Amino acid sequence: MGLLSNRIDKGSLTAGDHIYSWRVGYVYAHHGIYVGDDKVIHFTRGQGQEVGTGTFLDALLLSSAHRRSQLECPICAQQTNEPHGVVSSCLDCFLAGGVLYRFEYKVSPTLFIAKARGGTCTLAGSDPNNVAVHRAMYLLNKGGFGCYNVFSKNCEDFAIYCKTGRLVVDHGPVGQSGQAVSIIGGPLAAVLSTPLRLVTTNVYGMTVTAVGVYCASRYMADISNRGDVRKIEVEELTARLSVVVPPVVPS
Repeated sequence: MGLLSNRIDKGSLTAGDHIYSWRVGYVYAHHGIYVGDDKVIHFTRGQGQEVGTGTFLDALLLSSAHRRSQLECPICAQQTNEPHGVVSSCLDCFLAGGVLYRFEYKVSPTLFIAKARGGTCTLAGSDPNNVAVHRAMYLLNKGGFGCYNVFSKNCEDFAIYCKTGRLVVDHGPVGQSGQAVSIIGGPLAAVLSTPLRLVTTNVYGMTVTAVGVYCASRYMADISNRGDVRKIEVEELTARLSVVVPPVVPS
């Protein structure tokens, strides 16, 4: 791994690694936690448990769905489709023909900015690998990770939580997913740099400003810098998710 790529080979995997593989022509990556024995636990669209955006981005949800080929994998064929969206699959089915990458934790600010593509690293440190495996297994067996949302609670959010125990607690529009921030940050940078056209026609100046805004938005939105993030034990998280809010009866 390094500046240009986080690509690794299967032989270097360790239980507790946060891994990912690109989907849809490198537009979106699917993330999960490798738990050993060629198994990956990851968060997908559950049965009717996803929240759409009303835009073309809904198509990206399909890239994280747990799908099998017509010739079923003998390992994953034994797995059940969990309605809560947290599933276990073999490594090959998780990769779906893609390349294996390992997500990096506690990178330097310089390296974080240099990796312009979100969803590949974070400034935050991670907990020990055995803790990440415990969280992933617990969420698989005890009720899932909540309602899938491509912006605020996706596969990357799940994997980052398993590695760090940290969650965004104010239910804002964007979770801790770096790629979700990138999707929003690009258009935001373009919008914020547009007023420069009133004072300059220098395309290089506007480009530098747009890049600067984009990098700043990614840096400030990283899980290590946000004020709306706190550590939550996995047992507390599943207890919260199991609480059913009673319907409001009109008076």
